[in-house]
Amino acid sequence: MGRLLEELEPQVIFDPQEHAPADIYKLMIGSIVPRPIAFVSTMNAEGHRNLAPFSFFNAICANPPLVCFSPVFKAGDKAEPKDTLRNIRETSEFVINIVSEDFAEPMNVTSGEYPPDVDEFVVAGFTAKPSVKVKASRVAESRIHMECELRQIVTLSEKPLGGSLVIGEVLLFHIDDEIIDGYRIDPDKLRAIGRMGGPTYARTADRFDIARPVVAKV
Repeated sequence: MGRLLEELEPQVIFDPQEHAPADIYKLMIGSIVPRPIAFVSTMNAEGHRNLAPFSFFNAICANPPLVCFSPVFKAGDKAEPKDTLRNIRETSEFVINIVSEDFAEPMNVTSGEYPPDVDEFVVAGFTAKPSVKVKASRVAESRIHMECELRQIVTLSEKPLGGSLVIGEVLLFHIDDEIIDGYRIDPDKLRAIGRMGGPTYARTADRFDIARPVVAKV
């Protein structure tokens, strides 16, 4: 065991208290990979649409179906909430659109820092599709949409590069019938992508299966 520990050395150790938040952010996005992408569409109280990707995103539970994502405050001297967070606070609604490889580049266009009155659907050339249970539009190019109602916003840090955790309940799933059989979604047809560090993305085409162990009950 001692020899194994020696082989693992040397290590570089980072204390977050001793490094700039921007550098710690780089460590996180380079380590926690690949990250699924929540392509979130919202609408503010005045009816202006917004569309933006977030890679701090995951499922929470299935009963009820809860998902979460984290809009990080912009880097700078003053933390300012992103339009997505502001809109959800106003309306308590949003849609998560799953990102496939064929529209990765226009998705990336929406990540720019646009003024609140700019419609990213138009800027990136996406087709807005009406939702059923929420007012926010869906991205027609996406093969999976989740219409969500806000459950809770947990503000964890209002410092630059701090963030809030947005928890939503999925009210309605829209899934392209060409990619689903029963309740099984075909990953080869969905072709979802994941986020790596920096400008890098990952495909989900290279996969392998491992059966879960069956443990006898005592």
